[in-house]
Amino acid sequence: MKEYQNSLEQMSNEAVEYVRGIPVVKTFGQSVFSFKRFKASIDNYEKWVTSYTKDLRMPMMFFTTAINAVFAVLIGAGLFFTRNEVTNEFLLNLLFYIIITPIITVTLNKIMYSSENMMIVQDALERIDSIMRIKPLSETKAPKYPKDNSVVLKDVSFCYKDAKENALNHISLEINSGEHVAFVGPSGGGKTTLASLIARFWDADSGEVRIGNVNVKDISKEELMNNVSFVFQDSKLLKTSIFENIRLAKPDATREEVSKALKEAQCEDIIEKLTDGIDTIIGTKGNYLSGGEAQRISIARAMLKNAPILILDEATAFADPDNESKVQAAFSTLSKGKTVIMIAHRLSTVTGADCIYVLKGGEICEAGSHSELTKRNGLYSHMWHEYNSAAKWKVGA
Repeated sequence: MKEYQNSLEQMSNEAVEYVRGIPVVKTFGQSVFSFKRFKASIDNYEKWVTSYTKDLRMPMMFFTTAINAVFAVLIGAGLFFTRNEVTNEFLLNLLFYIIITPIITVTLNKIMYSSENMMIVQDALERIDSIMRIKPLSETKAPKYPKDNSVVLKDVSFCYKDAKENALNHISLEINSGEHVAFVGPSGGGKTTLASLIARFWDADSGEVRIGNVNVKDISKEELMNNVSFVFQDSKLLKTSIFENIRLAKPDATREEVSKALKEAQCEDIIEKLTDGIDTIIGTKGNYLSGGEAQRISIARAMLKNAPILILDEATAFADPDNESKVQAAFSTLSKGKTVIMIAHRLSTVTGADCIYVLKGGEICEAGSHSELTKRNGLYSHMWHEYNSAAKWKVGA
């Protein structure tokens, strides 16, 4: 039954992925290739079902024959025992068994199908249990409170489960309260992983992560989340009203507080074009937001939370020029008086950072201000040169 569930799950996942990717598939003319994966999952499911059916063919045939043969046995036995004479008592017994036998047959079939459903439920419960058995991060019984919004990492190393190499190797850095720093470097260098350890999405395998001179393991989950706010590259907005989306950061927030956060995040033009304003439900009746607009809504959410440590993970990645200027203005308001950690590939967004950390292969290979790093003949200087060359590129050039 586990194999059945696995093949069914794979087929369902491929179907969803195929439907969601239809625009990309059509754009690049890969409809046949993409459909092959979907069809392969269907073939795999068909192969399992066919094999399962063949294995049960003989037992099912025997079961069905035996159940239905009861009628023939009853009639034959009745004729045999009544060859001399028929008593009223025997006739009543015979009629009773003839009437009750179909009910027994239906009951046995229901028991058979119920046992199959029980196996499906059992497999589903095992899958849920496998998730529930995952141990959550340990919670301290004597929580401490950060003294300020500084961040310190001491010899931190981290490896993802089943990964062959460490994502981070012996990282040490110090970010003072109110300082603006940036993590840059090639993809896969460990930038997002490093920021995630600060928010304690995972625990470091070795070393120590401290906020306000307190180990993050000694800070309660609620306190830690109150001190750290994330603005992700891919803004996650729920299919509910803009008001409720923003109020996720502060469930007891009033409409006035939400409206103020929207204004500070440069979202007034978004709200004006929506039919129901901040009560508009995203994703219904044609009410969809562009990547840059969704980014500004997520910034408004961070505005409302007003955490002292702000982590921006490629926060301008999907913004067009008009949206980017508004996003940058929103960031300027949001970052005042806060410790800001920016993760960026667009180097123009980090030139004003107090310190830029260049990560490659899970290690810090350079650190310094923009002017300092561009004077060195290092990785950042090379990246800056490549970035400027790409910015000057034109079609046909």
